[in-house]
Order: sequence, then C-alpha cells, then structure tokens
Amino acid sequence: MTWVDVPTRTIDVGGVPFAYRELGPAGGVPVVFLHHLMAVLDDWDPRVIDGIAGHRRVIAFDNRGVGASGGSVPDTVEEMGRDAIAFIRAMGLQQVDLLGFSLGGGVAQMVVLQAPELIRRMVLAGTGPRGGGGIKEINKVVVKAYAKSALTLKDAKTFLFFPRDAEGKRAAKDYLARLKERTHNRDKKISLQARRAQVKAIRVAGLDQPDDLSVITQPVFVANGDHDLMVASSNSTDMARRIPNARLRIYPNSGHGGVFQHHRQFVSEVVGFLDA
Repeated sequence: MTWVDVPTRTIDVGGVPFAYRELGPAGGVPVVFLHHLMAVLDDWDPRVIDGIAGHRRVIAFDNRGVGASGGSVPDTVEEMGRDAIAFIRAMGLQQVDLLGFSLGGGVAQMVVLQAPELIRRMVLAGTGPRGGGGIKEINKVVVKAYAKSALTLKDAKTFLFFPRDAEGKRAAKDYLARLKERTHNRDKKISLQARRAQVKAIRVAGLDQPDDLSVITQPVFVANGDHDLMVASSNSTDMARRIPNARLRIYPNSGHGGVFQHHRQFVSEVVGFLDA
C-alpha cells in the first residue's frame, strides 16, 4: 500500500468526522503529519510520505474543517493544536512523533506546548516560531504568487515553494506531477471558510508574543530551504536556536518547499532522526 492508493478513513472526534490516511508498518511510535496552509491530504508529497512510511507508521489527517473533515476551521493556531490533540487521542495513541510543514509546523508547536506528554520527537519544516516577524511580507508574497498563478495558469505553489531558476522550475514541475499521481478517492478541496480562517490564524500568530520554546525538551529536527519566501529561513534558524534539543538543516538553492525539492535527503535525515 502506498500513498497513491491507501484508502481514506474517518474517525469521530468529539462528534465531528475527521478524515485521515494511514500506512506503513504496525507497531512503534507513529508519525503524525500536519499539513500546510490551504492544503488537504492530496497535497502531501508521495515521495516524502512513502519514504518515511517505509520505516514508520504514518498517519496524515485533515484537521477540523479541512478537506473531507467536518466542522469549521478555527482561526487560531492554539485551537488548531487542540483539535490535533483531540484527533491523536481519538486514535487511541499514547505517544506520537509529529511532522509539521509550514502552518502545520506552527500547529505542531501548539501541540507540544499544550500536551507535551503526547510527543516523543518532532520535525518542523518550512516554519518558524510565533511572533517571528515578516507577516506583512508573507501576505504580499502570497498575493503576488496567486496573481502570477492566474496569469500563467500554473499552480501558485510553483511560485511560493520553489526558486525561479532552472533547478527550481524542474523541482516544481516534478513535485506538482507527483501530487497528481493519486487519481481516485481524492480529498475534497479546501473551502473558502477554511482558507480565511487559516490566513487569519497565521496573521494573528505572526503578530503575537513569542512562545517560550525553551520548555520544549523533546528532540526537534528543524528543516527549511535557504531562501524561503513565505517563512524567512532566519526564522527557522532562530526557532532552532531557542529549542534546547534542536538540530537545524538548511537545504541549498531552495525555498519554502525545500524539503520536497530535496526529498531524498529530507526523508533520509528524518528517518535517521526519528530512529536515533
């Protein structure tokens, strides 16, 4: 079973159906994936999912109000974190590893701060700390990318995730092709309500007071590209510095989607980190 054909299941979380997919070997501590702004299950790179699922049980889910999950998306990362905690507990899991990308990395920080006993290790990719700064620039970058997307009929991730040089363009093309490999039982698209709530949550978190990340005692692997237009690479570096037991990996000649552009190295390093 691979990411392109694994079935989508649902589980009741406090009266709300949450959609999820699960694959990989049974036993051990599972890895729970938290996805990015405006993403659903089908926006996960199959090479990253399958690569890690070759070694560990992987669970990816749509949080409240996202994709095929019921309810409405909350407009704060704290509430998103509480919903993720509720999902993990509804799955009957006593302890998990987290892999959060972009907004998912912000939600992962809320999970570990609110329920540290649930988390063994954590991977934070393409993300930064609350109150990290640059939130106004992010809005401009996103608006510009969607304008280019409308003019060129290309996916906005082409401009948001990858550099616009030859290597970046090839990486974008390959990544977007991989996202289309699943042709059946695809997830529902993100709703307008979900988009608005997520954008508001990111804006509020960007302007909020920083969290005390020194209380995070779990091992953390922080990864990003060296030229992230959405979350400044310096924010990832600062976050890693503030977490006592963190290691940092910055991938060369890449941006927000550096972990997808360099998916082979990323998967290898994540598996090694989780098994350490």
